Amino acid sequence: MTSWLPSLITETPEAGYELAVKLSRVAVKLTQPDADMREQLRPDYAEDADSLIAVSQVVATHFATVAAANNYWRG
Repeated sequence: MTSWLPSLITETPEAGYELAVKLSRVAVKLTQPDADMREQLRPDYAEDADSLIAVSQVVATHFATVAAANNYWRG
């Protein structure tokens, strides 16, 4: 079986950010596996500034993890 996440190592910081977004999306799918329910809930948070900020915070946390794995802060 092939893992959907074989590594946190990415070619570029941009690819690392995309991985952080994917990590966040996978977490939502694992938390709410019913696609129809996710679609029903989307309008509730799509226009809620607090929910959108919370999403950004989750992605930022995942990106910090990916950045640490890739030593992005080294010059």
